[in-house]
Amino acid sequence: MGHRALIAYERPDSTYNCHFTHWGAQNLRLKPAISKETPFGGDDPDRTVQTVHRRLLEATSERAVDRVLDATDLPSRQVDIDPWATHVTIDAIITQYLDYLHHEAFYVVDTDFRVTAYRTHWFGLQYDCRAVEDTPTVGNGALRTVRWYEGEPVGDGFAQGEFQALKAVAGDMIDRGVFTHADAIEYLKTKLDEWVEDQEELIIRRPNLGE
Repeated sequence: MGHRALIAYERPDSTYNCHFTHWGAQNLRLKPAISKETPFGGDDPDRTVQTVHRRLLEATSERAVDRVLDATDLPSRQVDIDPWATHVTIDAIITQYLDYLHHEAFYVVDTDFRVTAYRTHWFGLQYDCRAVEDTPTVGNGALRTVRWYEGEPVGDGFAQGEFQALKAVAGDMIDRGVFTHADAIEYLKTKLDEWVEDQEELIIRRPNLGE
């Protein structure tokens, strides 16, 4: 199945390039792996990869991206070097590209290679109750940072389990007639806001479902 994630690299004009990783969400492993020397992860610094990364951030068209990628044979890295999208905003990535069910994490890399790691929480409830049949997976959930200590995420597994338990409660309340679907989502949002500590960050994206 993999541990999929998206990575947003800040460009000189403050927009971003969006890349995909198949395994990089596991234990939020990319946060310490991405650096100026290893922009796409991996253990071995490679000047060719560093140059390609810089040129991708400067590319202003799909043709320019293709020229960068076709110019040399590129090694495999933890992050796919071929971008999903270029010159896009963070809001566009987390609203239009990030799949909150299938992407387990989201990383933002600024121009100084400071990496912020977010865990994703999907708001879909069709696996938690009988009354909800289908909900979007793209642009429908929360992004949450966790505390780090000595290069390791603290409480990441607990936070994921805590949210799954919260969804189970919300789904049960829908089936019992206590919550509407909209009520249940508000409950998820309220509880997440209560749980996330002041030094952490919580971002919520919710499509208009006409409820």
